[in-house]
Amino acid sequence: QGQLVESGGGLVRPGGSLRLSCVASTNSFRAYPMAWYRQAPGKQREMVASITSGGTTSYVESVKGRFTISRDNGLNAMYLQMSSLKPEDTAVYYCNSVTPRTYWDWGQGTQVTVSS
Repeated sequence: QGQLVESGGGLVRPGGSLRLSCVASTNSFRAYPMAWYRQAPGKQREMVASITSGGTTSYVESVKGRFTISRDNGLNAMYLQMSSLKPEDTAVYYCNSVTPRTYWDWGQGTQVTVSS
């Protein structure tokens, strides 16, 4: 299945911004609808944003207007631009297809902490 690697997380203040990146170690994901997921402490993993191979996007209501998902099919990369961050955005963020574990297992994720 190869491996997905997330990066770009960190500690930010409320209202701050962060840009996450995702790359596949092998093969290409340009043919697959992709998504960003997050898992907060004590909670289930949830999909927060998705993007088709053609660039059509969707977002969970809680991040709509604040997060932007994008992809570069040529570079086999995906991104999540996060703005106006809130403490409730604190979570480990993962990338995968919209049908997770079909093509890749979960990666290590990248920690995003929003705190004053």
